[in-house]
Amino acid sequence: MLGLTLPTALREVYSLLGTRHDLTGNQDPLLRPSELFVHDEFGGVLVFRSENQGCAVWGVRLRNLGQDDPPVFVQSRDGWVRYLDRVSLACVELVLSETLLGSEGRLYNACELPASLIRELPSRFAPVEFPGYPMWTGKEESPVCWFSAPGKLLRLDGRSDHSWLHVRGSTFADLESLCAALPGHWVRGYSEPLEADELPF
Repeated sequence: MLGLTLPTALREVYSLLGTRHDLTGNQDPLLRPSELFVHDEFGGVLVFRSENQGCAVWGVRLRNLGQDDPPVFVQSRDGWVRYLDRVSLACVELVLSETLLGSEGRLYNACELPASLIRELPSRFAPVEFPGYPMWTGKEESPVCWFSAPGKLLRLDGRSDHSWLHVRGSTFADLESLCAALPGHWVRGYSEPLEADELPF
């Protein structure tokens, strides 16, 4: 496999999640071991995750492969930027995002949230203790922040007016109550399943 030794943290991720495509392969998937490749830019990057249309990739710089849990970089619209300080954190984020955008579209929705509601999110939902990180689509949609409540998961892409909020409920009732609590222009009505080509990215 490319003649490279994977960092310990990345080897552990493949050992634990390598066959769990339900947790790692819904939107911007963890690449299978046979799909790993080296991107020649930025001094060489071992890529282990790719945006579903190939618009961005995530990886570890070749010079950092000897570290047990090295930083991860993303090739964003602003060039290569530091994503998260450790592979292990980046893979927690991967599972969170792939769960949020999972194959059961009926439990997912999204809207562009006005600034007034963005300011209210921390008082309405519990901030997830996870470091902010850049969205691959660029600075305007960064940092990405997470919130939660029983049966509810929320991801806010940026802090500017009308930033995208992605939400998921563990049940349809959870999703419906979440959307009702945040009056915005949701991508779909509560009763309509969201098709893959309707996702707002």
